[in-house]
Amino acid sequence: MFDNLTAPISINQAKYGAMFAIAIFSCSEYLKINTNFVKGENIMSVTSNDDVISILNNLIETCRDGQNGFQAAAEGITQTEVKKLFAQYAQQRAQFVGELQGMVRNLGGDPENTGSIAAALHRGWINIKAVVTGKDEHNILEECERGEDSAKKNYEDALKENLPGDVATSIRHQYEAVREAHDRIRSLRDRTSTTAA
Repeated sequence: MFDNLTAPISINQAKYGAMFAIAIFSCSEYLKINTNFVKGENIMSVTSNDDVISILNNLIETCRDGQNGFQAAAEGITQTEVKKLFAQYAQQRAQFVGELQGMVRNLGGDPENTGSIAAALHRGWINIKAVVTGKDEHNILEECERGEDSAKKNYEDALKENLPGDVATSIRHQYEAVREAHDRIRSLRDRTSTTAA
């Protein structure tokens, strides 16, 4: 059986032998990586269920702040088109809150129901009530953009986490809408500053 061990091999035999060895090595590495992943030894850590719930609850507060902020801002705007836009954004954020609360419940958590004033200040909608009473549309739009800056950052931070696929997809969809609102508000703000000049 082992009589021909010293016999020369052809180039094709050497090539196929090398390919076979690489294939075996690749399979063994693949199995090691996947086995380590199953054992929880994967290099990329998976965000815990409690952390995902916390992230979602933070986004619930962010969206609730946006909802309340847009409702307040609409009161100080005289332009019908912008007033309607803010009402749509407020309704959109209420819808996002409902979606996020559903995700928290699906994960076995308790959804955030109220946001604290201190947290709202931190999340960007700082002076909206004071600005609205002044009825200065440029300042109102500036304050809305500041709130949306904060919302955008919160969504970006959430998307940096290793979230379950369906949660990440929903958050990414909401983030796109938040980013679009932010850009539109900035454009409106820029228009009011040129009109005022």
